[in-house]
Amino acid sequence: MFFLHNTLSGLIDFYFACTDYLAFDVAICLNAWCFQPDGAFNVTFARQMLLGYEDVRVLEDVERAAMPVLAQGAAMRFLLTRLYDWINTPADALVTPKNPLDYLRRLRFHLATQSVGGYGL
Repeated sequence: MFFLHNTLSGLIDFYFACTDYLAFDVAICLNAWCFQPDGAFNVTFARQMLLGYEDVRVLEDVERAAMPVLAQGAAMRFLLTRLYDWINTPADALVTPKNPLDYLRRLRFHLATQSVGGYGL
């Protein structure tokens, strides 16, 4: 977890998370870091992550407006890659595939989110 006592405490670099729009990396992080184990979205984590990000680089208005769509795309990306692994991982593999339905629930949350305000900004 990258949050200690409800405060953002660490980051990873974004290498290979995305090679296109920087805001898509942010959307990937919203999906990865801001959902609780029970599937609930943690708006406090999202707000702190976004504000911390903006301490270094302010999101442009067009990026803010696109955040729900970017988050939907990020959720879809991981839903599909997890689903592929779920179906195609050999029984004798040393890895355990992760449940793709986690990202289906996240995708549903993002589909219901109308603006960056839904992420705490």
